[in-house]
Amino acid sequence: MKKKKTSSKNPENWLIKAYNNYEFLNSPPARIIRVLSEMIEPASRFQKHRVWDTVVFFGSARILPKKVAKKNLKAIEKEMGSKKRISSVLEKRYDRALRDVSLARYYEDASKLAQKLTQWFKEYEDKNIRFLVCTGGGPGIMEAANKGAKKAKGKSVGLNISLPFEQFPNPFQSRELSFEFHYFFIRKFWFFYLAKALVVFPGGFGTLDELFELMTIIQTGKTKKQMPVILYGSDYWNEIVDIEAMARWGTISESDLEMYKTFDDVDSAYDYLKDELYRLYIKDRLKK
Repeated sequence: MKKKKTSSKNPENWLIKAYNNYEFLNSPPARIIRVLSEMIEPASRFQKHRVWDTVVFFGSARILPKKVAKKNLKAIEKEMGSKKRISSVLEKRYDRALRDVSLARYYEDASKLAQKLTQWFKEYEDKNIRFLVCTGGGPGIMEAANKGAKKAKGKSVGLNISLPFEQFPNPFQSRELSFEFHYFFIRKFWFFYLAKALVVFPGGFGTLDELFELMTIIQTGKTKKQMPVILYGSDYWNEIVDIEAMARWGTISESDLEMYKTFDDVDSAYDYLKDELYRLYIKDRLKK
């Protein structure tokens, strides 16, 4: 049977609906459509999977698990032992490896804290109260928190973003709750919209950006909800950011210092979050 010849003169062969026109959808004029898609699609999926409340973990994508950091250090020490002369490059690699081992405790602590929280959250799921750990979906502290939630046999959210380096999806986030964003500001919206608490581990520009934008929203009353904020790792935060100096200089109020708490161990951070989340969000829901 001969195939029916198609003609380029026939409109059926070249007409295309706007929502199937991928060249248009990826063009500058369609930017608003892409922005709306990153608002509407996650909202639909969150509703489908009953995600209403999250505890958000922020922190560096560069922090390694303890086993990996120690393995790297051991390999460099072995390399140094075989050299008659240690180059400056090798010395820098060694210093970096030592630092990675020191920072690795934060990876382990983030994982333990997320695991303890997820185990506690599961106690309320049969009462239609559902809290989940939420991260940026990448490596480092994000991976640690998703890993902890998975160890507790719980679901967790991953709000990934397309970046040229550092960001790649970790395997521990729940697949049905893993998102890929293009726009930072939409990703930040979803971090904050469902968040009922924020746990911030040592991190770089991205972590500081997310922390201070969300603290500004709380400070200026743009949200009506109360939200516990934890800075985890006093050695790091006291050196990197002197928030108390802002109060001394008068650029923030003394009362703004009450917006966050600093912790250095998993159990204390867990107890604080447990008490605050129960007081602010769970207690009244149990009465209904």
